[in-house]
Amino acid sequence: ALSFEERFAQLIDREILLRDGKRIDRLLKAARIKAAAACLEDVDYRAGRGLERSQIAALGTGQWIRHHQNCLITGPTGCGKTWLACALANAACRQGLAAYYVRLPRLFEELRIAHADGSFSRRLMQLARMDLIVIDDWGLAAPSAQERSDLLELLDDRVGTRSTVITSQLPIEHWHTYLGDPTFADAILDRVVHAAHKLALKGESMRRKEKA
Repeated sequence: ALSFEERFAQLIDREILLRDGKRIDRLLKAARIKAAAACLEDVDYRAGRGLERSQIAALGTGQWIRHHQNCLITGPTGCGKTWLACALANAACRQGLAAYYVRLPRLFEELRIAHADGSFSRRLMQLARMDLIVIDDWGLAAPSAQERSDLLELLDDRVGTRSTVITSQLPIEHWHTYLGDPTFADAILDRVVHAAHKLALKGESMRRKEKA
């Protein structure tokens, strides 16, 4: 009973949805999100965690990524930092943005290997094109001089053009000491802290509660 124009419009809509779905699947696969099932709709707002619905809802729109802002998530072990960061990356991918999840120790190792095989500049360019990078486990071990330099290079490529999520057990005020060299610490923190949304999670370990 539909006209040719109506049938044709439906075919176009179906093709657009199919292509969008395939692109989102590619983005999610490339992002290597650790908690692949994490999504902002499932955030636990129980009392004492330090999360506000309005702030999470604002982050869920993705406007902070389009405005090239950062997000810093701190809190004790097991409080859900990684899960929340993965949920933000998941939301970004579903909005058609390229994301990438990596633990900081693994990122340092990846860049060390890139130095050795001559692919360092190319890898930096690849990372610079990512709309969102999630750097997990910031602050576990003091970085070497080379690692500080690599981190500055990576973050300098992103300042004002891309967004970064950082998760850490260390409060932000301790990051300068963690980075060691005052000159590099000033330069690195200047590129991530000032234009950043800050989430300080609290409470007991979510893993312990799940086991209980």
